[in-house]
Amino acid sequence: MVKLLLLALLISFACKRLSGQWPWQHFRNSERSQKEAMARRLLGVDRSASRTDIAEAHRRLLAHVHPDRGGSNEAVHAATAARDLLLAQLTRTETGS
Repeated sequence: MVKLLLLALLISFACKRLSGQWPWQHFRNSERSQKEAMARRLLGVDRSASRTDIAEAHRRLLAHVHPDRGGSNEAVHAATAARDLLLAQLTRTETGS
């Protein structure tokens, strides 16, 4: 048991030394990437989409899923959350964070 713990500790330090991130930070980034991919798929935009492209895709999607047009509030909230997530990702990319 101690050997496994030491091995896990050694692997964690090696990962931090080689990539600059702890192993659990890689998993968090992966989860963020998956959420961004789902948001892109929902809005129908690609990775190189600009702010304008994301806003236009959001408007087009809202025209289809709005409750006045037979959609639901949940669909509107999902579209807005997807837009907000992608715009926040663009902001992070632009500021270099």
